[in-house]
Amino acid sequence: MHKKIHEKLRDFFINLGKNHRILLPLAAFGLMLTMLVTGLVRYCKNGAKRFACVLFILGCFLVGNSFAFPNFIQEYGFVDAEEPKEAIAATASALRLVNEEPQIEEDRVLEEAIEEAELDELEDEVLEDDTYSLEDILANVEESTNEEVTKLDDSISFNSEDWRLTLVNKQHPIIDDYSFELGKLSSNMQCDKRIIDDLLMMMKAASDEGVSLVICSPYRDLEKQERLFDRKINQYMKRGYSYIDAYRIASMAVTVPGASEHQIGLALDFLTNGYSNLNEGFKDTAAGRWLFDNAYEYGFILRYPKGKEYITSIEFEPWHYRYVGKEAAKIIKAEELCLEEFWEKYL
Repeated sequence: MHKKIHEKLRDFFINLGKNHRILLPLAAFGLMLTMLVTGLVRYCKNGAKRFACVLFILGCFLVGNSFAFPNFIQEYGFVDAEEPKEAIAATASALRLVNEEPQIEEDRVLEEAIEEAELDELEDEVLEDDTYSLEDILANVEESTNEEVTKLDDSISFNSEDWRLTLVNKQHPIIDDYSFELGKLSSNMQCDKRIIDDLLMMMKAASDEGVSLVICSPYRDLEKQERLFDRKINQYMKRGYSYIDAYRIASMAVTVPGASEHQIGLALDFLTNGYSNLNEGFKDTAAGRWLFDNAYEYGFILRYPKGKEYITSIEFEPWHYRYVGKEAAKIIKAEELCLEEFWEKYL
């Protein structure tokens, strides 16, 4: 009966050790290696299915990671060959911050991306709305009957149920049963009817001082807000950002649908004759300066001030004003608060 190869090797090393004692260590090692290989072969043979499953899982893991593996290396680490320059810059910034500030890494990278994106966007268009001056509005709305300026009482208390102080942001979306009556400003422009008197008084006062205030975006319904938000996301995705990053950046420029003050008719965007871009440059126009200095007297506040972005989660918008009533507006202006801070302090 022919011996198998592992049996021959076993006998060889046993005889080698018996006949040549000087080679006993080598014979012992050879015998142990033979027995180890033999045992492994028997295990694989008897558990072939189990072994095949292990190999299959290992193969899937290696193949799956090969698709995600970067194609080449640049100065700050691995970068995908197809990744756009903006995303490469964001990735490099992120890698530089890993060992320094891991908790704020993502936010800082996104802030840099936002600044870069805004600098590159040379065409800041008016958000799909026609523009209307004071004369246009007066031709479509009844004259104000409320000419008396409300006197302010320093001892006044505030109520969180006051419609003028309704807090709407990403953390406080519009409640399902919120209701109000729309008032007509023009053929296709509306806002909360209750703010029209103060709005007209403000626009007349500005006009008397030679400043033109032009409304371009008052009330918006949910459908329109969704369209504007989706368009902004698509703009950033075309620049190479993922959907998640594009969503986060877009939400700092256009309010998330369901959390926009335009949807409750209390917010308005202003332009002026000779300046039709919704960007930071508006603050340096005569209209931008006049609103900043005087809007509070008529119950309007600069809703998203510079330096409060970490609270409002919205970038500085010098064109966006919100009605809160004269009493609250006076305090917000005097104490340089945003609406969120006013709520925390007074409500």
